Amino acid sequence: MQPDSMIRMTGALLQHGPASDRVYLMKLASPDVPRIIRFMEQLASTNGYTKLFAKVPGPAEGWFRAQGFKVEARVPNMFNGSQDGCFMAKYPKRERSVIRSPKLVQDVLSTAREQSVQNGRTLPEGWTIAVMKPEDAKAMAGLYRRVFETYPFPIDDEGYLLSTMDSHVRYFGVRDTEGNLTALASAEMDCTSGNVEMTDFATLPENRGKGLACILLAHMEKEMARAGIDTAYTIARAHATGMNIVFARQGYSFAGTLPNNTQIKGDLESMNVWYKPLKARDKTL
Repeated sequence: MQPDSMIRMTGALLQHGPASDRVYLMKLASPDVPRIIRFMEQLASTNGYTKLFAKVPGPAEGWFRAQGFKVEARVPNMFNGSQDGCFMAKYPKRERSVIRSPKLVQDVLSTAREQSVQNGRTLPEGWTIAVMKPEDAKAMAGLYRRVFETYPFPIDDEGYLLSTMDSHVRYFGVRDTEGNLTALASAEMDCTSGNVEMTDFATLPENRGKGLACILLAHMEKEMARAGIDTAYTIARAHATGMNIVFARQGYSFAGTLPNNTQIKGDLESMNVWYKPLKARDKTL
């Protein structure tokens, strides 16, 4: 299945396509909010998408509410440490707004909260963690290809990894004693808004159970704080107990659930939003 397409309109960044069957406003940069909303509506109508999804700063919330959007998750002070981040949605087909297996979603959240004690995991002796470089792209794509059959973004493509690495994403990887890449994650930075999405976590099956995702996340937080980022957040699969535990253990707070939001491994999955304020360095220095 081909990943959905990325497009820009007057500074705004959107993703749309049949894979996740939605229009996703990833970044709102234009002051002309009504025009962006109309454009989203037209895309959805033309292509028959069943969800319109937007991540916007608090001051834009009213514009979207007026057009039938509702807040599904809210991250306090997500934009430059002062404006909330609103994850909003509108459903041309109401059935898509209904969470499948709601009890499972609640059970996963309950389990994550019950296990929200940091476990102090460390890398196995001789293993290392580092920021990935362009020459690592081939191995990175191979690892992502092994872990994910399908994914919302083409992270199994070397060209995509290189282009994002060159712009706004830092990838972090764990290597074993022989230098083999065993786990990956990415920090998708929005430096102008002071936030970062911690995402694209993947560990090879033979290396699971070592707490590598927790170790990567803790390392990434320190690096993002040094870069002056105020808030970290993630959009995690609502049925994936392990990843929700990872973020709960690292001190993240639950912000809300996004029903049937993202296509992963060939199926639409509901997603949980978690967030954490970071102790960013003094930006005046």
